[in-house]
Amino acid sequence: MRSIHLLKSKVHRAVVTGASLNYEGSLTISEDLAQTVGLRRYERILVGNMGNGNRFETYVIYGPAGKGAIELNGATALLGKIGDRLTIMSFAEVPENEADAHQPQVIVLDEKNKIKSH
Repeated sequence: MRSIHLLKSKVHRAVVTGASLNYEGSLTISEDLAQTVGLRRYERILVGNMGNGNRFETYVIYGPAGKGAIELNGATALLGKIGDRLTIMSFAEVPENEADAHQPQVIVLDEKNKIKSH
Protein backbone atom coordinates (compact mmCIF):
# COMPACT_ATOMS: atom_id res chain seq x y z
CA MET A 1 0.00 0.00 0.00
CA ARG A 2 1.25 3.47 -0.85
CA SER A 3 1.76 6.13 1.78
CA ILE A 4 2.12 9.89 1.67
CA HIS A 5 3.81 12.40 3.97
CA LEU A 6 1.38 14.58 5.90
CA LEU A 7 1.77 17.14 8.67
CA LYS A 8 1.86 15.32 12.02
CA SER A 9 2.65 18.08 14.53
CA LYS A 10 2.83 21.87 14.43
CA VAL A 11 3.79 24.50 16.99
CA HIS A 12 2.85 27.85 15.47
CA ARG A 13 4.19 31.28 16.51
CA ALA A 14 6.69 29.93 19.09
CA VAL A 15 8.89 32.74 20.42
CA VAL A 16 12.65 32.06 20.55
CA THR A 17 13.73 32.39 24.19
CA GLY A 18 17.41 31.48 23.86
CA ALA A 19 20.25 30.65 21.50
CA SER A 20 23.53 28.81 22.06
CA LEU A 21 25.99 28.58 19.19
CA ASN A 22 28.39 26.40 21.19
CA TYR A 23 26.01 23.45 21.46
CA GLU A 24 25.89 20.19 19.53
CA GLY A 25 22.79 21.29 17.63
CA SER A 26 19.04 20.93 17.88
CA LEU A 27 16.00 22.91 18.98
CA THR A 28 15.07 22.90 22.67
CA ILE A 29 11.29 22.86 23.20
CA SER A 30 9.56 22.84 26.59
CA GLU A 31 8.58 19.24 27.21
CA ASP A 32 4.92 20.05 27.86
CA LEU A 33 4.58 21.93 24.54
CA ALA A 34 6.33 19.18 22.59
CA GLN A 35 4.21 16.45 24.14
CA THR A 36 0.98 18.38 23.50
CA VAL A 37 1.56 18.02 19.75
CA GLY A 38 3.19 14.59 19.92
CA LEU A 39 6.81 15.62 19.27
CA ARG A 40 9.26 13.06 20.63
CA ARG A 41 12.84 13.53 21.81
CA TYR A 42 15.23 13.50 18.84
CA GLU A 43 12.39 13.65 16.32
CA ARG A 44 13.30 15.34 13.06
CA ILE A 45 11.60 18.69 12.58
CA LEU A 46 11.33 21.41 9.96
CA VAL A 47 11.45 24.93 11.38
CA GLY A 48 10.41 28.16 9.65
CA ASN A 49 11.50 31.51 11.07
CA MET A 50 8.64 33.96 10.51
CA GLY A 51 10.95 36.94 11.11
CA ASN A 52 13.61 36.30 8.49
CA GLY A 53 12.25 33.52 6.28
CA ASN A 54 14.97 30.99 7.17
CA ARG A 55 13.90 27.34 7.09
CA PHE A 56 15.96 24.54 8.55
CA GLU A 57 15.81 20.93 9.69
CA THR A 58 17.02 19.78 13.07
CA TYR A 59 15.75 17.59 15.91
CA VAL A 60 13.88 18.05 19.18
CA ILE A 61 15.47 18.21 22.61
CA TYR A 62 13.12 18.58 25.57
CA GLY A 63 13.53 21.54 27.88
CA PRO A 64 11.96 21.82 31.35
CA ALA A 65 8.17 21.58 31.28
CA GLY A 66 6.20 24.74 31.97
CA LYS A 67 9.05 27.14 31.15
CA GLY A 68 8.08 27.94 27.54
CA ALA A 69 11.62 27.31 26.32
CA ILE A 70 12.25 27.54 22.59
CA GLU A 71 16.02 27.62 22.08
CA LEU A 72 18.13 27.60 18.93
CA ASN A 73 21.24 25.44 19.44
CA GLY A 74 24.39 24.94 17.41
CA ALA A 75 24.33 26.19 13.83
CA THR A 76 20.61 26.97 14.09
CA ALA A 77 21.52 29.79 16.51
CA LEU A 78 22.76 31.66 13.43
CA LEU A 79 19.32 31.40 11.77
CA GLY A 80 17.36 33.46 14.26
CA LYS A 81 17.46 35.59 17.37
CA ILE A 82 15.68 35.83 20.69
CA GLY A 83 12.16 37.14 20.08
CA ASP A 84 11.78 35.66 16.58
CA ARG A 85 8.60 33.68 15.92
CA LEU A 86 8.97 30.11 14.66
CA THR A 87 6.72 27.51 13.09
CA ILE A 88 7.89 24.03 14.14
CA MET A 89 6.61 21.08 12.10
CA SER A 90 6.99 17.33 11.88
CA PHE A 91 5.60 14.97 9.28
CA ALA A 92 4.49 11.34 9.21
CA GLU A 93 3.99 8.69 6.55
CA VAL A 94 0.29 7.91 6.41
CA PRO A 95 -1.25 5.11 4.34
CA GLU A 96 -2.96 6.76 1.38
CA ASN A 97 -6.32 5.23 2.27
CA GLU A 98 -6.15 6.93 5.73
CA ALA A 99 -5.01 10.34 4.48
CA ASP A 100 -8.46 11.96 4.33
CA ALA A 101 -9.13 11.14 7.99
CA HIS A 102 -5.69 12.25 9.23
CA GLN A 103 -5.67 15.23 11.62
CA PRO A 104 -2.40 16.89 12.65
CA GLN A 105 -1.88 18.03 16.24
CA VAL A 106 -1.51 21.84 16.17
CA ILE A 107 -1.04 24.48 18.84
CA VAL A 108 -0.70 28.25 18.50
CA LEU A 109 1.34 30.03 21.14
CA ASP A 110 1.09 33.52 22.60
CA GLU A 111 4.01 35.92 23.20
CA LYS A 112 4.99 34.01 26.37
CA ASN A 113 4.86 30.59 24.66
CA LYS A 114 1.64 29.65 26.44
CA ILE A 115 -0.95 27.73 24.41
CA LYS A 116 -3.40 30.20 22.89
CA SER A 117 -5.34 27.67 20.83
CA HIS A 118 -5.27 23.92 20.40
